[in-house]
Amino acid sequence: MQQIIDFFIRNKNFLLFALLFVIALQRTRSAHSFHQTRYFGSTHAISGAFLNWKASLTNYLDLMEQNELLAQENKTLRAQLLNPINTLGKGSVSEPYHFDHVALHSAKVINNNFHKTKNQLTLDQGRLDGITLDMGVLSPQGVIGIVTHVSDHYALVQSILNTQSRIVAKFQKSQHFGTLVWEGRDPGAMQLLEIPKIAPIAIGDTLVTDGRSTIFPEGLPIGRVVALTQETSNDYYTITVAPFTDMTSIKHVYTVQRNDALEILTLEQTGEDGTN
Repeated sequence: MQQIIDFFIRNKNFLLFALLFVIALQRTRSAHSFHQTRYFGSTHAISGAFLNWKASLTNYLDLMEQNELLAQENKTLRAQLLNPINTLGKGSVSEPYHFDHVALHSAKVINNNFHKTKNQLTLDQGRLDGITLDMGVLSPQGVIGIVTHVSDHYALVQSILNTQSRIVAKFQKSQHFGTLVWEGRDPGAMQLLEIPKIAPIAIGDTLVTDGRSTIFPEGLPIGRVVALTQETSNDYYTITVAPFTDMTSIKHVYTVQRNDALEILTLEQTGEDGTN
């Protein structure tokens, strides 16, 4: 205690000056509107910067929820595009993703391989979410694969960047169709087989699903022709196709299921059994 008293005694002149200086500043700020405005302006600038930072942080943290809402909205719109029959008044409000032709589910990609020869994706939706085997899988840009394994909460997708993948594709313009495969090299280049040289096709033409399988409905975008050569040794083109989807950066996907798939498969199986 004595040391504190000694400190004040030794520095009484400086402390008195500091006290008077603070009082003078306070009276000056109160007496002059210019200084008062500058003071409050500085205060508001600091608080405004803090609020702006807070808003930016809140918006960033809210991105996940907003992305989920956008994915749901996109799913609704895509389902409507895939179902040409107007389903309003047919229960489509309460069940907006189950239409006359296809059913859609949205999912997130939690793992994606694209540097191997047999690549696959892992989705965060599974059997309990309505995912089943042989569902087609789409990105917002186009076809990316087929569901091959399902657990209660997750699903594995055979990517189109898989040397075992075979997708039947047709030209949107000419309706000629062939088999789309990947040779295991460039993730941005696939090969279309079995297109005869008489087909009127050109670089830039669009490829879509042809609807011949029970996996994908007709007309889903796949990619476009980026290279086209004619081999003299055979009657077919050598065609390189660039997928519309960047397979190296997939986040949100949709699984698609034809509602008539079971009926078609049952009928075909009956026909096969009758011919054996």
